[in-house]
Amino acid sequence: MDELVHRRTEGGVATITLDSPANRNALSAALLTQLRGHLTDALDDETARVIVLDHTGPVFCAGMDLKEARSGVTDSQGENFPALLEQLWTSPKPVVAKLAGPARAGGIGIVAACDIAVAAQSATFAFSEVRIGVVPAMISVVVLPRLAPRQAHELFLTGETFDAHRAERIGLINRAVPAEALNDEVARYCGMLALGGPNALAATKALLAGDRAAELREAFARMRRLSAEHFAGEEGREGMRAFAEKRPARWVPGAPTNAD
Repeated sequence: MDELVHRRTEGGVATITLDSPANRNALSAALLTQLRGHLTDALDDETARVIVLDHTGPVFCAGMDLKEARSGVTDSQGENFPALLEQLWTSPKPVVAKLAGPARAGGIGIVAACDIAVAAQSATFAFSEVRIGVVPAMISVVVLPRLAPRQAHELFLTGETFDAHRAERIGLINRAVPAEALNDEVARYCGMLALGGPNALAATKALLAGDRAAELREAFARMRRLSAEHFAGEEGREGMRAFAEKRPARWVPGAPTNAD
């Protein structure tokens, strides 16, 4: 199996890097499995005080691997993705997302599940699910607590692309910085987080999560069923075909209705 995720620990910081630029770091079954494994190892590593999620290539994460989804390879994704989001959300160690480029759909779920997110000003975001006939179900569990309801309604329903400055204003990320300042800003956050006592940080994270941590598994189970229903449905299949064929989906006004 190709190594799609790497991990290194230096100076108390475990950096986990998505390295599948050929498919824009899409959440394939293999990448999800490796990412969860590296995250577990980082949590078990006593020398790691802070975890950073980084990426190679121009895109942080394009969301689910639609090629696999079209082929029916969704079971392991359906299990591993909510488990990953829960793992990030409940991690006793602070997790920082570092975005030098765009995040879409499930990639935004990963960003929302982290404690701190820093993005280059050139990064863009979009909840693109509805445009391919599926629902931002599983990511809603971690995204909705971050956003004001009006913002969530607009962005979930339209699938509009928005920039890092708006992502900062609406609470999806903590900072939007010039690309050349990204490394320094992430290092600044890591330095501040490392000053906290490990047990105190873990307890504070539990305090911030409140009762929600106990509800996560049930919420993800419900959202997984909803997500699977739409991925397997006629609209979802058509949306993924249209995306792969770079054409409008049949439901778009004015689009051809006889596309196969």
